[in-house]
Amino acid sequence: MTTAMTSRQRVLMALNHQVPDRIPIDLGGFQTGIHRKAYIDLLNHLGIEDDVTIMDPVQQLARPCEEILRRFHVDIRYVFAHGPASFTGGIEQNTRDGRLWHDLADEFGVVWSMPDDQPLYMDISHHPLAGATIDDIADYPFPKGDDPTRFTGVRDEALRLRNETRYAISTGIGGVVYEICWYMRGLERWYMDTVENPDFCATLLDRTLAFWMGYYTEFMKEIGDLVDVVMIGDDIGGQMGPLFSPDFYRRVVKPRQKTLVQHIKSLTNARIWYHTCGSVVPLIGDLIDNGIDILNPVQVSAANMDPRDLKQRYGDRLTFWGGGIDTQHVLGFGTPEDVRKDVRKNVAALKPGGGYVFNSVHNIQAGVPPENIVAMFDAAYEHGFY
Repeated sequence: MTTAMTSRQRVLMALNHQVPDRIPIDLGGFQTGIHRKAYIDLLNHLGIEDDVTIMDPVQQLARPCEEILRRFHVDIRYVFAHGPASFTGGIEQNTRDGRLWHDLADEFGVVWSMPDDQPLYMDISHHPLAGATIDDIADYPFPKGDDPTRFTGVRDEALRLRNETRYAISTGIGGVVYEICWYMRGLERWYMDTVENPDFCATLLDRTLAFWMGYYTEFMKEIGDLVDVVMIGDDIGGQMGPLFSPDFYRRVVKPRQKTLVQHIKSLTNARIWYHTCGSVVPLIGDLIDNGIDILNPVQVSAANMDPRDLKQRYGDRLTFWGGGIDTQHVLGFGTPEDVRKDVRKNVAALKPGGGYVFNSVHNIQAGVPPENIVAMFDAAYEHGFY
């Protein structure tokens, strides 16, 4: 098999709902990546050496090296912003209840913690607004999204990728308008707020929206003319359906998300990629109305998320990015042949007419056999040709 296009041409054709030579393949983002442990196992399996770099300590994601990306025919490369120069946060080691913990305080004051004896990922251990009132929100020291030091060096990297490679370019994920609110408040308290205190929710959402509006104003000044995809996201779906009332979403959350999406679109011609796990069929029309171009991760094992049905109903308006394999049951627990079979089925459902980029459903987790990872990407390449 031979390819007739560059990676960037292939991705852009897919995003334009045109038929490229094969489906594009992705690996290496914050929702399309690989856990450190799985990555080390994969390197050992393939006999590839790499000094493993953690690009996301919360999810414990490794940054895949170029040899891995080329081995799996990956068509996307990423440009990441970073914390501002004034932010001095980092991981601290603390002992609690006889255990050593790795604690990370983020810019919003949320503390994420991981036990040293079970280093898989970080969970939230401190919600800074757990006991706050609506009046407290105005006084809380939110970070500045438009601090230009966040974007030092990003244009140089984007120019290098554009001028020296043939890959499509994507940002890392941002635009987390909704989820940051419950990170700060606590999930149970936030859910109660959606019913008892929606004004509190709206006020906090306005603050997170203001952060991201400033963030993307400055970010797109740097790379808006170079980037092909801008990744944003908020989880709004669970295994069986939306995580909260669709009415609350439409009244309170959606207007803020739509404002951000339209703002980003005013600053760049890049396509807007939106991440939400779970069964989100009742809200897909709303996401399209917001201006979303791409849906990820396409959780095919969630209720009503059959890939053939999704393609038939929304394939002319959305690009699906992900959905390549059932990660809840097959990728981690099946045989390599099970993996190849599931990939063939999902690719056949999602690739017709373009509008599809291959990836697993969310990040490849620790414990996934490296043989299955190889089988997944090799099957995507083999069965991805048109």
